[in-house]
Amino acid sequence: MKLFFPDNYKSILNVNQTEQAIKLIKDFFQLNLAAELRLRRVTAPLFVKKGTGINDDLNGVERPVSFPMKEMNDQVAEIVQSLAKWKRLALADLEMQEGYGLYTDMNAIRPDEELTNIHSLYVDQWDWERVISKEERNLDFLKKIVRKIYSVLVNTEFYMSDNYPEIKPELPEEITFLHSEELAEQYPDLTPFEREARAAKKYGAIFVIGIGGQMPNGEIHDGRAPDYDDWNTLTVNGYRGLNGDLILWNDVLNRAFEISSMGIRVDSNAMLEQLKIRGMEERKELMWHKMLLNGELPLTIGGGIGQSRLCMYFLRKAHIGEIQSSIWPDEMIEKCKANGIHLL
Repeated sequence: MKLFFPDNYKSILNVNQTEQAIKLIKDFFQLNLAAELRLRRVTAPLFVKKGTGINDDLNGVERPVSFPMKEMNDQVAEIVQSLAKWKRLALADLEMQEGYGLYTDMNAIRPDEELTNIHSLYVDQWDWERVISKEERNLDFLKKIVRKIYSVLVNTEFYMSDNYPEIKPELPEEITFLHSEELAEQYPDLTPFEREARAAKKYGAIFVIGIGGQMPNGEIHDGRAPDYDDWNTLTVNGYRGLNGDLILWNDVLNRAFEISSMGIRVDSNAMLEQLKIRGMEERKELMWHKMLLNGELPLTIGGGIGQSRLCMYFLRKAHIGEIQSSIWPDEMIEKCKANGIHLL
């Protein structure tokens, strides 16, 4: 349990105002995101069958919540950890055209999560995915989509400031793109998180490209599964990766604040290479992976955008528990209360 308490913290909005503001943010953001990226809202599963390869293992160590299904001979189902693979199945099923996509509300339980100001056992995010062409599997297209998403963030912040004048806009007009290898070259003595913090504080909003692959210095900036984001394709200046994290500087928490993980997804060649790098080539035999190798799934770009985190940022909250109702250790509840933080 790691907690940070801002000096003399006092929430700008009370609990009733906060609940109303959360709805304003969610309604405004998702409608504008859908319009900007040409996304259709769909309904998503809460759980999927184990052993199909559809569920994601994130950085490879988190345990999914699972349970036997009585009416299916106790076949095991797993609570989704993200919908990166499921969304490609849905796009194929919907026969979505290039340039269009879908978004959905993703709700998950991550029992291995370390509880902090920004992490809880409950995850809520907008998961989105869009069909792309082979020619769009490049760094310029990734940046184009990131800029579209960032513009929605800037507009949402202005919208909330217009409704609650006490909330002053802080986001810069433009987002800055940096590569994980570039950050390692600039700050060789810092950890990946410290590099993100240094850059986020300097620029206000950054997109760190290349999350998951091994850098020349032997480090991996952060873990990523080998079978959804493309983190190994060679791009420019010898750098690798067609994925990344969208990170804002959070002045309340005095830290880098990840809002979204996203990227161009693996094609068959990229997946085979990344499975080989991670020593997970046996996954080729799973249902989802066979479909990709057989050309039955579209090429896509996609990601997740944290709903509670977004609300935390725009409402200048110090703890994610001020936004969402979850379970917290008694010690955390007491410490937060003593420091002016009311957990829902």
